[in-house]
Amino acid sequence: MARTVARVIVDALSELGVRQVFGVVGDALNPLTDALRTTDGVEWVGCRHEEAAAFAASAQSQLSGTLGVCMGTVGPGSVHLLNGLYDAAKSHAPVLAIAGQVPLGELGSDYFQEVDNDALFSDVAVFRATVTSPDQLPQLLELAVRNASGRKGVAVLTVPGDLGDRELSTDRPARFSLNPPVTRPEESAVREAAALLDRAERVTLLVGRGARHAREDVLALADRLAAPMVLTLKAKENFEGDANPFQVGQTGLIGNPAAASALEDADTLLLLGTDFPYRDWYPEGRTVVQVDTEATHIGRRVPVEVGLVGDTGATVRDLLSHLAAPAAGTDGARDRSHLEKARERFEEWRTGQARLADPSHDKGLIGRLRSTFDNRSDGIRPEALAAVVDRLAADDAVFTSDTGMATVWLSRFVEMRGERRLIGSYNLGSMANAMPQALGAQCLDRERQVVAFCGDGGLSMLLGDLMTLKTHRLPVKLVVFDNRRLGMVELEQEQAGLPEFGTVLDNPDFAAVAEAMGIPGIRVTEPAELEKAVRRAFDTPGPVLLDVLTNPDEVAVPAKPSVEQGWGFAVAKVKEIVRSHGDDGTA
Repeated sequence: MARTVARVIVDALSELGVRQVFGVVGDALNPLTDALRTTDGVEWVGCRHEEAAAFAASAQSQLSGTLGVCMGTVGPGSVHLLNGLYDAAKSHAPVLAIAGQVPLGELGSDYFQEVDNDALFSDVAVFRATVTSPDQLPQLLELAVRNASGRKGVAVLTVPGDLGDRELSTDRPARFSLNPPVTRPEESAVREAAALLDRAERVTLLVGRGARHAREDVLALADRLAAPMVLTLKAKENFEGDANPFQVGQTGLIGNPAAASALEDADTLLLLGTDFPYRDWYPEGRTVVQVDTEATHIGRRVPVEVGLVGDTGATVRDLLSHLAAPAAGTDGARDRSHLEKARERFEEWRTGQARLADPSHDKGLIGRLRSTFDNRSDGIRPEALAAVVDRLAADDAVFTSDTGMATVWLSRFVEMRGERRLIGSYNLGSMANAMPQALGAQCLDRERQVVAFCGDGGLSMLLGDLMTLKTHRLPVKLVVFDNRRLGMVELEQEQAGLPEFGTVLDNPDFAAVAEAMGIPGIRVTEPAELEKAVRRAFDTPGPVLLDVLTNPDEVAVPAKPSVEQGWGFAVAKVKEIVRSHGDDGTA
């Protein structure tokens, strides 16, 4: 018996090992969702918003390294996928989106809900096609999957509503060839880079996500070069913790002074598997060597002396073999003062941060003095919340974080030790990603702890998909940094000398909202209650929402604050005080 278009697609997903498909049902998808209903091993996860479905599929792809799948029905359903798909595209996550369409005979007639999907997804997708005949399958599906996997991006396959249940005249199994190549640069380029590194006196590594699979090789290179290792946010995973004696944390707005100094003090920078985009944080006038699998990334952010296009692990091993051998009769030791200085600064910074994260900090003399300026209402410091979660969470927990201040606190206080994993919208920078990404992560393994660092603005934007967690009994722990603010926007305004405007949020009691949805909710208003509440959340079976009222005036000082930023912040605070006094009639 010949198979239908829907059956060919769903059978192929099953053979590829896809375990969940995320989406919202709709008439154009009915043949596909019915095929999923009758297929063992592939679960349909009905979401409340297609954007959440796309975020969930992207998270699964990033965690598993395999294909994530989401679906959106005709018109608005497909449009709603876009933001989550952009996040997948910018995260280089292989995702297949199956989009519904109006009946084939109505295409181009401005039919009800008709949207030109090929145009809609033209910027976000590495491959897009509309099925116009059943006999285009399984070839079109094969092309979509190969493009998504081979080019590490989004593929969109559009299926008109009257084609899903039509049979193929000639049927065959889908065939996929998905073996990734391992590339390495030309030997002459490796020799040039090795000679340059041999001549350098102070090398600093900037290590990104593309180096995570090559941890031991990168550690060996850092040791050989006596180089401190600055990490991008995505490189926290695999490179953070006491087992790495070279790392000095992150740079950029979320970073620390030790990492900024390690870059500034170097004469040579070695970029490994990163396309760190913030030009202002690269020091000027340094010699730069860059290793990346994408030739188009070489020199995109900072001028490069030598670019090595290839897999980070293979390239680092080649570099190690070409670096000059220690001279005979010497111990071959390279001057390690640059490394030791950076590590000392890093440990000093960590000690100071640990004091700030102590829930009793504001009771001490220094804490009371500081709190008169930035915590007059005695709110819970977000540093303390992040530190308690870090201490109590499992060593194999999966963390997700909303863009904004929730990511700042996670980057500074949550260590990716053990087998911990980290997902966030760190390239697109979207709001509202943490909860749906946690949803996707938890579907992969319902026994593994998944913790979402949610901003109050982000959580409320896609609040409806809390019901998806409840419906599917997904035991995600949602930690809400409830500062009643769009905190990062407030900080950006104040650094520019502008008074806070439009960032205040009129929040509900999120714990009570969760309870109304059938999810246990815990609300924390006092610092002394913090650790007990986090323990309770982690010990409670199923999903839990922990709503913590954090200090809205907390300041995340950048790694190397400029005079302009400091002056702007001071001016903004004066404007806010004046405006506040004027508003309540006291001035």
